[in-house]
Amino acid sequence: MIELRSVSKTVKSGDQSLTILHPLDLFIPSGQCVSVVGPSGSGKSTLLGLIAGLDTPTTGEIIIDGIEITSLDENAMASLRGSKIGFVFQFFHLIPSLSAFENILVPLEISGVAGARKKAEGLLEDVGLLGRARHYPSQLSGGEQQRVAIARALANNPPILLADEPTGNLDSENGHHVVEILLDVNRRRGTTVVLVTHDNELAGISEITLAMRDGQAVRSEVVRSPAQTSREG
Repeated sequence: MIELRSVSKTVKSGDQSLTILHPLDLFIPSGQCVSVVGPSGSGKSTLLGLIAGLDTPTTGEIIIDGIEITSLDENAMASLRGSKIGFVFQFFHLIPSLSAFENILVPLEISGVAGARKKAEGLLEDVGLLGRARHYPSQLSGGEQQRVAIARALANNPPILLADEPTGNLDSENGHHVVEILLDVNRRRGTTVVLVTHDNELAGISEITLAMRDGQAVRSEVVRSPAQTSREG
């Protein structure tokens, strides 16, 4: 469950204050798939960063799985992210000196997960890349790198997956493959998925679409009901 109560973000721009996100109330039940859409500069990525605890709001409260995160210190927030939130970036952010397998293994070992190596292999298999386990990021296509990044984000089995333009740097074929993986994560694992996207196909898989403009939510609509998603799956 994700809840925002009157959350806003204002920053200094020279001598003036610039409101990137106007006060927003938002409730996302567990297991939902939500797309956040809108033009560049509309506040989409700011919203995602606030939910992830990567940034702090100017006003309001953010509740993740019953925990009010805006009052947490840096160590507590890092611990919560490690256990509850997976994040997928547009530019992959894989460690170039580590293989695909090692990029997934590292967060598992840091968390002390039992059977880390076997789980890392399973995650690679889930995204169809077990045969590329020993390849380094420079030896993988953009689509393959993003699939490794998704597997890494799921390493600790977080109940929430946040993705910022996950198909933004991919061609249509690889983008479609990433869409299928994210849809499967939501359906099969019951993971709450929140996507920032310009991709109509990716937005179309969501149960809810939140449209933003100029730092404000201008429209929220149910695109697919959970029942529809279940029947189509």
